[in-house]
Amino acid sequence: MCESCGCGEHDSHHHDHIKMGESLMAYNDRFAEENRQFFRDKKIIAFNLLSSPGSGKTSFLIKIIKELKKRCPVAVIEGDQETDLDAVKIKKTGAKTVQVNTGKACHLDAHIVGHKARELELCDESVLFIENVGNLVCPADFDLGENLKVVFLSVTEGDEKPLKYPFIFAKADAVIISKIDLLPYVDFDMAKAKKYAKQANPYVQIFEVSVKTGEGLKEFKDWVMEKYEHVSCRAC
Repeated sequence: MCESCGCGEHDSHHHDHIKMGESLMAYNDRFAEENRQFFRDKKIIAFNLLSSPGSGKTSFLIKIIKELKKRCPVAVIEGDQETDLDAVKIKKTGAKTVQVNTGKACHLDAHIVGHKARELELCDESVLFIENVGNLVCPADFDLGENLKVVFLSVTEGDEKPLKYPFIFAKADAVIISKIDLLPYVDFDMAKAKKYAKQANPYVQIFEVSVKTGEGLKEFKDWVMEKYEHVSCRAC
């Protein structure tokens, strides 16, 4: 069992590689640092996408990849407990995509992300999206070596999510409030949601997005490109 969250073991844990006396989190952090160096050497910017199930991460990714591909190479590590349904959809955008199935486990870890990143044979100066397993608890504990964490909150989930799950919002670099085209039909207070997210992290960037209407996509794309240009030294 995973000592952090109690989830079932899966292929990415490879517990036989843990050093004598090493905790699971120290083991994970060791690989996260290796990933960070790998991304740094190749001037890759990696985004860890986190949310509860059904927040719209995959639909959002498909839209944003189509825009980003005009400017830079894009790749995706797609995490789900079972099936490759989302990976198949994403591959249709032309982005390099690899599936990770975690079985009973509720998160990706740095070891499997490192293996899959190398399996993708990433181009230098790429954008890498890591779509984590849908869960607002355990994925927050596992550093994957990413540059930035992006947490999705759909308006169908309620505006109090940042209060109920503060740890993951505290670690976020950006929050995407998704499905805003549904605002007329749900009980969701945008001002409260933003206030609660800022309570968890005063410095977090917040984007209001609708995949259906396209609202907010440009703002997020511009933010990604700003971070990308910094990492790739295109702004140097």
